[in-house]
Amino acid sequence: MFWEKKLGEWANEVRERSALPLRLELWNGQQLDFGASPEVTVKVPQASALSYLLSPSLDSLGEAYVEGKIEVEGGVKDIISIGTTLAANMPKADGKLERIARVFNHTKEKDEEAIRYHYDVSNAFYQAWLDENMVYSCAYFENGDEDLGTAQLKKIDHILKKIQVRPGDSLLDIGCGWGALVIRAAQKFGARCVGITLSQNQYELAKERVQRAGLADRVEIRLEDYRDVSGTFDRITSVGMFEHVGMKNLPIYFRKIHSLLADDGMVMNHGITTTDINNGESAYGGGKFIDRYVFPHGELEHISLVLRTMEEGGLEALDVENLRRHYAKTCATWAENFEARADEIRQLVDPRRFRIWRVYLAGCSYAFEQDWVSLHQVLCTKARPGVSHLPWSRRYMYE
Repeated sequence: MFWEKKLGEWANEVRERSALPLRLELWNGQQLDFGASPEVTVKVPQASALSYLLSPSLDSLGEAYVEGKIEVEGGVKDIISIGTTLAANMPKADGKLERIARVFNHTKEKDEEAIRYHYDVSNAFYQAWLDENMVYSCAYFENGDEDLGTAQLKKIDHILKKIQVRPGDSLLDIGCGWGALVIRAAQKFGARCVGITLSQNQYELAKERVQRAGLADRVEIRLEDYRDVSGTFDRITSVGMFEHVGMKNLPIYFRKIHSLLADDGMVMNHGITTTDINNGESAYGGGKFIDRYVFPHGELEHISLVLRTMEEGGLEALDVENLRRHYAKTCATWAENFEARADEIRQLVDPRRFRIWRVYLAGCSYAFEQDWVSLHQVLCTKARPGVSHLPWSRRYMYE
């Protein structure tokens, strides 16, 4: 009787606030519809699972799905949309974004553990839904109609043109992934490259890909923390990596980049930012879900904090470009690829991890579409007087 009463009250509240194409199928055979023509069906196998639904957040709903407390049928985009509406329309949400500030202690050991948790699933897993070059970051859709592989190469070229890579330049790629950027920089732009990663799987495959491309004399892949790198580089790139650095470590991170950069060098920092200027949590508990299941100890900063800490680290921001729409499209394409190859992916990972990534990729696309998070490319040099080697306009980026 307790659960029936609570469920009835909750169902009435949901119906009063919005009509949803949602159906609940309960353990006792009861069926509840919340709008005409249900597109998503949530199956609740036992009464205790209702606790996840009656006070919903994206974290609690995601947990219920990932841990197998509920079963969900329907298109993943519809599932994310309905889940967000449920979380937003509860009285506790009061129409506002639910946020919790989280600041972590980013030691080398903890960062390595977090990176390996996320990236060392298996290379085959990522190959199943990324493009052929395995670029795991926001693509650049110059015209909007490119396929994913083309858009990813355009992103890499966009970055390398912005930092004006020249033949013979030394380039450090911090968080090199499976090596796509350093391989492209060496092949097309003639750079001498070092790529670093903390992922064993990425390290091994990136080295193999460099060998296959015949670039072992121009590209070195290292299993190394950015804090341990030494030397001087003409160009530095960091693509989809600084989200792992942590708010407290940002000045250290940018000072380290400053120490590695040649006096006339250029840096590109390409990474996800939050649109919440206060504390960086994603909407309605989404950040808690990501921290728990996807990116342990990940922290997103507002672009204003990024620019401020760059200055504190001795870097001057020359150009800032927002690619939020591009990342929404990128994540949507990844989610589509994931759905299209779901049967294959199920053979590569356990059911729990399959569910995590299924909702994560679609949820990220939704978050970028809603302007909860963004993606900024920030072009920098060392902050110093009399810089004369820079172009006077942005025209060179598009020639």
